[in-house]
Amino acid sequence: MTDCPEESCWSAVVQQQDGESLAVSLCSPPNARIGRYSLTLEACTDYQGSSYQIGDFILLFNPWHPEDSVFMRDENERREYVLSQDGLIYQGTCDYIYSIPWNFGQFEDEVLAICLNMLDINPKHLRDQNRDCSRRNDPVYIGRVVSAMVNCNDEDRGVLFGRWDNRYEDGMSPMAWIGSVDILKRWKKFGCQPVKYGQCWVFAAVACTVMRCLGIPSRVVTNYNSAHDTNANLTIDRYINERGEQERQSWDKIWNFHCWVESWMARPDLADGYDGWQVLDPTPQEKSEGVYCCGPAPVKAIKEGDMLPKYDIPFIFAEVNADVVYWVVQGDGVQKQSIRSSDVGKFISTKSVGKDSREDITHNYKYPEGSEEERAVFEKAEHQKKSIGEEDEGLHLRIKVSEGANKGSDFDVFAVVNNNTDEERVCRVTLCARATSHNGTLGPQCGLSDPVDINIEPRAEKRVPLSILYEEYRDKLTQDNLIKVVALLKDHQTGDVIVAVRDIYVENPPIKIRILGEPMQNRKLVAEISLVNPLTVPLNGCVFVVEGTGLTEGQLVKELEEPVEPQAEAKFRMDLMPRLSGLQKLMVDFESDQLTGVKGYRNVIIAPQPL
Repeated sequence: MTDCPEESCWSAVVQQQDGESLAVSLCSPPNARIGRYSLTLEACTDYQGSSYQIGDFILLFNPWHPEDSVFMRDENERREYVLSQDGLIYQGTCDYIYSIPWNFGQFEDEVLAICLNMLDINPKHLRDQNRDCSRRNDPVYIGRVVSAMVNCNDEDRGVLFGRWDNRYEDGMSPMAWIGSVDILKRWKKFGCQPVKYGQCWVFAAVACTVMRCLGIPSRVVTNYNSAHDTNANLTIDRYINERGEQERQSWDKIWNFHCWVESWMARPDLADGYDGWQVLDPTPQEKSEGVYCCGPAPVKAIKEGDMLPKYDIPFIFAEVNADVVYWVVQGDGVQKQSIRSSDVGKFISTKSVGKDSREDITHNYKYPEGSEEERAVFEKAEHQKKSIGEEDEGLHLRIKVSEGANKGSDFDVFAVVNNNTDEERVCRVTLCARATSHNGTLGPQCGLSDPVDINIEPRAEKRVPLSILYEEYRDKLTQDNLIKVVALLKDHQTGDVIVAVRDIYVENPPIKIRILGEPMQNRKLVAEISLVNPLTVPLNGCVFVVEGTGLTEGQLVKELEEPVEPQAEAKFRMDLMPRLSGLQKLMVDFESDQLTGVKGYRNVIIAPQPL
C-alpha cells in the first residue's frame, strides 16, 4: 500500500483505521481490463503474516476519466448514453417516422452478471482465455465480441435468433418486445439458448444495453432506406414490369429502416481523426473475418468514403450511399433504366440528449446530396455517382398519401406528375401496391390501377389515384404494417421511363395511459391503460405487457378474458409501486390476433420520498 494513489498502475491507500476496521481506497489504471476481480488483504504482524479473502469487485470502463479510452466530455451526454435506462427507437418509413419506447435496463438485477457471462462464453475466450482477457481493456475488441454474441448465426450460443418471415408461433414476435432485460434473462434462464425472435432494432437495443452496462457510451441509430449491397458494387438493382410489378428477384435489398448501435471510443489502432462514434451492427447480414459481426467502423471514415480502416466500412458506406437503379422490363424484353441517386440513407436518427425528440445525424454520415464534397467522397470510394435532374426538367413523378392511412380504414394514394417543360406532354401512368416487410421483402399485391394515358399542360400538375382498401390489405399485411407503392410513368414523346416508390406505414391505434394519484417514491400509484379496436372484426387473445425501470418489478402482463368488439375499448387498471424518483418511462405493448406490436409510453415524474 502507498500513502497516495498512483493512477498509472494498481494501487491502494489506507483511508481510515479504527480498531479492527480498515477503510482502503483502491485505484485502477485507465487501461485496466474490465471484468470480475478478487480482492485479497495480506496483513503482517511481528509474529506472522495472514491473508484474507475480502471479496470480489467488478471493474467497468469509465467514461468519466479523461485517460479512459471511452472518455466522453459532456456530462449530459454521459447521462443519456451511459446512465439512462430507457429510450426511444425510431421506426416507420422516411415519410412517416415514429418511435417506440425501449427499456434498456442495464442496471437491473442480474444484467451485469449476464453481460460478463456473455464475454466468458464467446468463442475467442473459449479458444484462448488469456489472450481474450488480456484484450478486455480495448472497447474495439469488446465491441466486436458483443456484435457477434448478440446474434446466434455462428452457433456460438448467441442471444437472439433472427427471423423475418412473419412466422413467430414458437417464440415471441420481434414486434412484441419492449425491453432488453426480459430477453437477457430468458437467455440466461434457458442455458444460453438463443431467444426467439429478433430483428434489427431488437439486436441493436440488446447490444446497446450490454455496451452501456460495461461502461461504453452507446446509442441506437436508425437509417431510413438502408441498402443491403450483397455484391459490394454500391448499386441496388430493381427489376419491374410495365405494370409496376416485380419482374424478378434481386439479392440486393433496401430495408425501409435499419437499426444499428453507435458506441463512443478512441481508435488508437487507426490514423488520427477516427476517434468518437463507431458503428456496431449485431444484426446478422454479412460475415466479417469469418464471423457474423459488423464494426466498429468510425462514422468519420464512412462520411469521408475512406474504405481502408477497420472494420467493415464498405458495407456500412453502401447502407447510406448506394444508388438505386430501376430496370423496367418492357413487353419486348427491352430494359429501360431509371436511376434514383438520393433514395438511400435518409433521416439517420437517434434520440436527443435529455429529451424525447428525434436528433437527425445524417450530416455525420454524409455530405449534403449533390454537394462537391459528396461527389469527391464518391470518387474516393471508386464509384461514379449517376444523377438525373428529376426536379429541374422534363417530367417529375412522386407519390402522395391521403390522410387516414390507419389500420382498418380505406385510403388513397396518388401518382403526382409535374410537367416542368414549356410544352404539353402525353404520358402513361400505372400504380401498383404490395404488402412489404421492413427488410424489403415484398408480399402479395393489394392494389393495382389500369394504365392511364394523361395529357399534362406546360408547367402543370396532374394526379392519378389508387384506392387501397382494407378488405384487400387486411390479410396481406405483415406485422410491420407496410405497403410499398410503385408508380410508373412512360413519356410517349421521348420513350423515357420514370419510377417513383413510397413505403406507406399503416398506423396502429394509440394506447392511452392515464396516471391516477400523486406519483411518489414507495407510494402506490395507479395506471389506467386503454385502446380502442379500430377494426370491423373482434380482437381475440388480447394481452397488455407493461414495464418500466423503477416503476415495475420486471414485466406486468394483463390478459383480457373477453374479445374486444369492433370500436369497443379495451381498458384495465394496474397498481405500481415506484422504487426510483425522477423521470421514469412506463412502457406498454399490446398483442392480439389482429393487432400486434402496438406500443405506447408515458413519462412519469416520481417525487422523492419525504424524509
